[in-house]
Amino acid sequence: MTSKCWQISFFPKNEPSPEFIDFLESFFEVTAQNYSDDGNDEYIGYQSTFFDEQQMLIIATNKGISLPPYQISELKSENWLKDYVIEFPSFEIADFCIYGIHEKQQPTTKKITLQIYAATAFGSNHQTTQSCIKALSELKQTGFSAQNILDIGTGSGILSLCSAKLWPNAQILASDIDEEAVVVTDSNAQTNNLHNQINTIQSNGYQNNIIAKSSPYDLILSNILANPLITFSSSLSQNLISGGYCILSGFVDDQVDDVISAHQKHNLKLIKLYSHDNWRTALMQKD
Repeated sequence: MTSKCWQISFFPKNEPSPEFIDFLESFFEVTAQNYSDDGNDEYIGYQSTFFDEQQMLIIATNKGISLPPYQISELKSENWLKDYVIEFPSFEIADFCIYGIHEKQQPTTKKITLQIYAATAFGSNHQTTQSCIKALSELKQTGFSAQNILDIGTGSGILSLCSAKLWPNAQILASDIDEEAVVVTDSNAQTNNLHNQINTIQSNGYQNNIIAKSSPYDLILSNILANPLITFSSSLSQNLISGGYCILSGFVDDQVDDVISAHQKHNLKLIKLYSHDNWRTALMQKD
């Protein structure tokens, strides 16, 4: 039986406010985000059965939120959640093959496989994610052995999952400001039998006390955006052991100098810079 769903795509000209993101997540059944190289990302809300545009506008106005330009599309499918939100093609990057929960069979590959659900936690196949996975694989190849790992802005948990596969004896703390991302990461850890290695918490950056209690870390992952990376640079250094590494991503070419210099001020040196389209990823080490 064909079901109906409405897709509302928002096109903010600037980075949206936390209030706008909270509104999307509270109003719509499912939310997603499509990244773009110019930083003008598309934010999407999905609503099944019935969508009331006037109600959306009234609720946003009552919350003091000015909605950016948007486009409404009607989707028809036997399973719109699967066809339009969850399903994504499997992809291989570095040591890994990543595939979705919609796949009935594991892909045939010699690489390490991970199966993930990513509908409501962003970025699983984004350029920055792929560069971070490549940096993790190359770091493993150097002989580096991680034991205590922190993942700030974990999203779907994909970097935590990759780290757990590369370093089976490591303990990983996966953190995200978004409660839904924490739920999705928990689910993905269970799906891949990595729940004994990965613990999840909700936190705005490094504010949760659990992060300090589990510190110091020998590897910190942070695939977020340029401004929070810069803001968190001091906290990152404080929680990273001497000789430890961090992988930073979520910034574009003209933001490289600002992100790198902010961390160099806190005793980190650049080891390698990765490029994928206009996005950049940095592997850095603390002196």
